[in-house]
Amino acid sequence: MGITVVDHPLSRHYLSILRDRTTDPAEFRLATRRLSYILTLEATSRLAETEYRLETPLAPATGYRPGPPLVAVAVLRAGLGLIDAVVDLLPEVAIGYVGVQRDEETARPMAYYTKFPEMRERTVLVLEPMLATGGSLGWAVEQVKEAGAAHVVALCVVAAPEGAARMEREHPDVEVVAAAMDSHLNDSFFIVPGLGDMGDRLFDTP
Repeated sequence: MGITVVDHPLSRHYLSILRDRTTDPAEFRLATRRLSYILTLEATSRLAETEYRLETPLAPATGYRPGPPLVAVAVLRAGLGLIDAVVDLLPEVAIGYVGVQRDEETARPMAYYTKFPEMRERTVLVLEPMLATGGSLGWAVEQVKEAGAAHVVALCVVAAPEGAARMEREHPDVEVVAAAMDSHLNDSFFIVPGLGDMGDRLFDTP
């Protein structure tokens, strides 16, 4: 399915706040939350719907509900920054977590925790803000698929071409929704221009 880059003035505005090295942690968290609403709306724009009848104050009308409840899986730590918006927009969402960190020398994913709700035959949103090499996101998607997910959409704040190409190669059935596609990875496997380490900036850790 490839990658969808959100084209919206507010998306670019909030992403600019995240990129700015002078943005303090409180501003960073708020901009992350606001950008997450936009990403979630795009990621759910093709959900199945069910119709029902309702009464407005004036007349009968047709109402719509999204299909079966979704599952959101946050990739720890940075994925936690996207959870609040998903829950606000989809109150019945079930939430899971995967703990995976990157070996800073090899960029390979190292897993340390998995906790999933029931997700067989359900759509799963995987929340991984930084799509760099694609190792962490690819591993998380593998775990979700093995747990029975019917459809997977990944929400990312920033993607690198290297990671996007890897996802397209290894998981062509997964749609990636991102606020931006950046230039490249540097020698330390960080996205350039990027926004730094999102987990550290969200949680104010060195």
